[in-house]
Amino acid sequence: MATRVSDGAAADRQRAAQRGLTRLLVRDMKGLRRLIIPSRLQATVPDWIEAVRALVEQYGGASASLAADYYEAQRIAAQVTGSFTVPLADPPPDEQVDNSLRWATKDLWPRNPEDPATTEAQRAPLERRLEAAEAKAEAVAQKLVIDQGRSTVQGAVRRDRQAVAWARSAALGACAFCRLLAIRGAVYSKDTVEFRAHDGCHCMAIPVFKGQSFELSSHAKEWEEIYREFAAPHSGAQLRRFRAALAERDAAQGR
Repeated sequence: MATRVSDGAAADRQRAAQRGLTRLLVRDMKGLRRLIIPSRLQATVPDWIEAVRALVEQYGGASASLAADYYEAQRIAAQVTGSFTVPLADPPPDEQVDNSLRWATKDLWPRNPEDPATTEAQRAPLERRLEAAEAKAEAVAQKLVIDQGRSTVQGAVRRDRQAVAWARSAALGACAFCRLLAIRGAVYSKDTVEFRAHDGCHCMAIPVFKGQSFELSSHAKEWEEIYREFAAPHSGAQLRRFRAALAERDAAQGR
């Protein structure tokens, strides 16, 4: 019997679970802030990076497990035959985590304020630079963790003979880029390798199985209508026009 799947309730529950996980991640990262001693940046930032890397591994594994549970529940709902064990995605390489955290903290180091290459952010007082670095680090760590969950779903779709594609679910407050990708529906195949996400992105991958039909949720259908009316006919300017139309609609609805 054919079933239907959408980017609605089940995807929203998975997104809420992953967001709850990253809130705990941020809580624990704030506890590690004490490891950075402003008077000893060269000695203490590497220790902080090592500690955050351990958190990313811990929470990334939890994100993958949540995604595996979600995939299995979606598979049962699809009423497909045969057993399948969801393989959990590997954690990101240490080098990738370290490079991301070094990027987040790059403005901490003292620079000559008279040097034209020194940015305004790098001229700010150290306390402000520490706050900015903490915010950037939290954002990149959240992405690294949620990416592991997204990769788990994508990897399962590639390996599961009963899976045919995946779709993207974007949150109500997602950026125009994410909403644009979400309204494409279940067009992402087993061969689609990359889930295009940015820092702060809470989009989810939705598996689609044999015999299932995919339909957009009510809010995604509204985005699709906006895109068709205001952006689709304007080659080369679709994203810009879509972003403007969404902003106008969101403002009118008080979002």
